[in-house]
Amino acid sequence: MNILAAEQSVLVPPVGEIIIGLIAFAIVLFVVVKFVAPRFEQVFQARREAIEGGIERAEVMQAEAKAALEQYRAQLAEAREEAAQIRDAARAEGQQILEELRAQAQEESARIVARGEEQLATQRQQIVQELRGQIGTLAVDLAGRVVGESLADDARRSGTVDRFLAELDGMSAAGNGQGGAVPAGESNR
Repeated sequence: MNILAAEQSVLVPPVGEIIIGLIAFAIVLFVVVKFVAPRFEQVFQARREAIEGGIERAEVMQAEAKAALEQYRAQLAEAREEAAQIRDAARAEGQQILEELRAQAQEESARIVARGEEQLATQRQQIVQELRGQIGTLAVDLAGRVVGESLADDARRSGTVDRFLAELDGMSAAGNGQGGAVPAGESNR
């Protein structure tokens, strides 16, 4: 039995050691439960809150980013619309300016043409007057040679010139209406 008791004592610790072990375990368990476990719980709780807060912040930031993106898209669409309106207004204004410039050019052209026509009419009248005077002088000289008398008298010469010019005007009017001119020598014979 001694062998058994010796063997038993090696395997089974003495009761005093068991009690001291239990008291030490209870103290360690009390310290762990009272101080260490709450501290772990606080760390885990802080970690969980940090993670959850980070997720919430990420969700908030993602929502803000989506809102900012939508706002950016709306502003971009508005800017494109405004640019299109500005472009259309510029085209319309350019077209209006072109129309005004064309109208001014046409008015200026019409004014220049009218002035030119007036100048031509004035020059034509001057030339016709000069030609009438020269034709009258030539006609008086020629008539004086044909008739054989001098037409130096102003009254005679004026009447002869007026008759001659009237005959020329009549011939040109008759020639325009009948399609041909009548020679001066054949008009009153």
